[in-house]
Amino acid sequence: MIVGLGISALCAFGALIALVGVVAMALPGRPQPWPLHLMRRGAGLAAAAAASIYTLGLFAVLTSEHEFSNGADSVPAPACREGFDPGVVQHLSHHRSSYLPLRFDCVLDDGTIYTSDPRYAWMNWMALLLALSGALLVIGAGYVTELHARKHARCRQGR
Repeated sequence: MIVGLGISALCAFGALIALVGVVAMALPGRPQPWPLHLMRRGAGLAAAAAASIYTLGLFAVLTSEHEFSNGADSVPAPACREGFDPGVVQHLSHHRSSYLPLRFDCVLDDGTIYTSDPRYAWMNWMALLLALSGALLVIGAGYVTELHARKHARCRQGR
């Protein structure tokens, strides 16, 4: 888990650096064409933030898997026992984990499934939305570059 927190913190630091780059676009002396630079920096910010959130959730799932496979008190999975009613815990049959989307589900002997941690839902959605935002910004930057190139080509042909 320490490694996961370190990697997530490193990604968050990258997002902070990208945020400074985005904010710098509001200052005088910004590079031209500034919309293109703003979209590229925004894409970097979104990608770093998505990586930070996803990494945090990934290592939470990995930690739950590790706790299940190690130790004398590992069955049922500790993540499925913590904070749940003892009557429910005695009916646990197994668990399911997933890395895409992030989740660690607990399965009861009647087939009922409950999530061990509701925070996985917001991590999945935020990572997805940030990744999609970054992709849209990259596509937008490509579109702006193409428009800029066409504009210069028309200017050169008109001379």
